[in-house]
Amino acid sequence: MTTEKPRLKRGQSVELEIETAGFEGLAVARHEGFVVFVRNAVPGDRARVQIQRTKRRFAEGIVEEILRPSPDRMTPRCPHFGTCGGCNWQNLDYRRQLQTKRQHVIDLMDRIGRLRDYWVRPTAGSPRQLHYRNKMEFSFGARRWLTREEIESGEEFQRDFALGLHVPKRFDRILNLEVCYLPETAVSDILTWVRGFALQRHWSAYDVRKHEGFLRNLVIRTSQATGQVLVNLVTSRRDTEAASMFTEALLAEFPQVTTVLNSVNSTRSPVAAGEVFVEHGPGRIEEVLAGLRFYVGPNTFFQPNTFQAERLFEIVQEFAVLRGGETVFDLYCGIGAISLFLSRNAGRVIGLEVQPEAVQAAEENARLNGIENCSFRVGDVFRALEAEWQEEFGTPEVMVLDPPRPGLHPELCRGLAERGPKRIVYVSCNPATQARDLQILTQSYHVQAVQPVDMFPHTYHIENVVALVKE
Repeated sequence: MTTEKPRLKRGQSVELEIETAGFEGLAVARHEGFVVFVRNAVPGDRARVQIQRTKRRFAEGIVEEILRPSPDRMTPRCPHFGTCGGCNWQNLDYRRQLQTKRQHVIDLMDRIGRLRDYWVRPTAGSPRQLHYRNKMEFSFGARRWLTREEIESGEEFQRDFALGLHVPKRFDRILNLEVCYLPETAVSDILTWVRGFALQRHWSAYDVRKHEGFLRNLVIRTSQATGQVLVNLVTSRRDTEAASMFTEALLAEFPQVTTVLNSVNSTRSPVAAGEVFVEHGPGRIEEVLAGLRFYVGPNTFFQPNTFQAERLFEIVQEFAVLRGGETVFDLYCGIGAISLFLSRNAGRVIGLEVQPEAVQAAEENARLNGIENCSFRVGDVFRALEAEWQEEFGTPEVMVLDPPRPGLHPELCRGLAERGPKRIVYVSCNPATQARDLQILTQSYHVQAVQPVDMFPHTYHIENVVALVKE
């Protein structure tokens, strides 16, 4: 006869010892053996936790009161911490963050990848833990989320207009941000000014449920090296008079802004992009990374943490073990950042990318830097394994993989296991899908090195680089 584990009820408060940091920023505790995932808790805390959700095998809760703080607990810098999901580890000591991220990589490699006889290096920490992001996408919303403090204050708040970030797990609710510690300080100043400007002119915020309203997103990109600033106002329709008025007032208040854009997204898609109209400047900014110059447009993918990107590329180069004459295939090459970086130590680098706009940008960046041993092609990554492709570009000694979060297609993994080069460097922003892919790749490859890289301090996200050598 099996005894059922005790069930917790929604709304119930219990005292718990927080044991470990779990995935996606939740901490793990147990109530009489029953697992409870706790938000805003730190390993080592003793806390009173309110249960918010119960399932058959676990429950979820949020900290009501810290009864005994963990030695790793820090005071969050941001006043929005606990409501905004932008950086939910601000309450955890940074050294412990790095250790936790490494352990998460180990757990994924063991559980999903089923790897054995490998070593995960200590996580490479970011030189900046605050103000490190070079791009922020803020959302306008017609449904403002009020915090507990705002509700309890008794004040009246405008509920049909907000500019900030989405509340976690609420696609239709926007937290009105006053400050953000992820981007450069000037970004918060621009954010506050834009909100005030829009309210003065009674411009409506987009309502995602009703599919109506004028203002949709505010995208700001900054260059650490050049100081250039790009501001992109995303609206649901094109209004030349409003765009001109916005641009003139913005430049008068922030003369450091070098490019102003108006992107129009009239669809229901929540993407902060659309048809682009240049209101001021060249329509892009220029960034410098490891001595290389890059043009970065409103929708260009570029590593969000410029300070840490160079370290990431150095690790890729170390794992590639280039001696000067190798042919390198860079799959999912984007605008060519890794390709151009590796070209200094390779004989030839071929970048492959499915998006024509990215390939065009990669070619332009190669010309900008005077690099002639890089070629870029539009095409599906499966082409890199075709005999005709390798007849044209040569057989690669090294292949770099940097796929999006879903990882590699299983057929591509199997093709690489059968016909891949002697060395692969796999860069991933999602170690869970990377571990899944490694389970197939390690049928023919040996994992030589694993290096977690912290691109996003104070979040649970971790970049991971794996060196694979053909058996």
